[in-house]
Amino acid sequence: MTPDVIVSTAADISIAILSLALLLTAVRVVKGPTLPDRVLSLDMLVAVAMGFIVVIAIRSGFTLYIDIAIALGLVGFLATVAFARFIRSSAMRDETETGFQVRPHPMAYDSGSNGEDVPVVSADEAKKD
Repeated sequence: MTPDVIVSTAADISIAILSLALLLTAVRVVKGPTLPDRVLSLDMLVAVAMGFIVVIAIRSGFTLYIDIAIALGLVGFLATVAFARFIRSSAMRDETETGFQVRPHPMAYDSGSNGEDVPVVSADEAKKD
């Protein structure tokens, strides 16, 4: 077997495995069941897309595709971080009849003289600013 045949066969097998991964990940995006599951599966879709781009780069011989895969990875990482911050901020909100009320962050507490948790800044003081 020549190296060209080995690389071509490996690329074909990689495309088949990546196609299966794409299908299973797309099912997880649609099925969920929670928002963090969907965000994680979207991150996995970015990784699978990067895999496709790299395999195409190897088959075609154009190294420019590798740069595109790296840029896609950076954008995917930033999107995942943005989604994670959104999920975290929405989890810290408490729904009331007037809309959303922001709860203090757990790190906003200090230990009092008797060891109890004392808020450093109360939510009412923060609203006055």
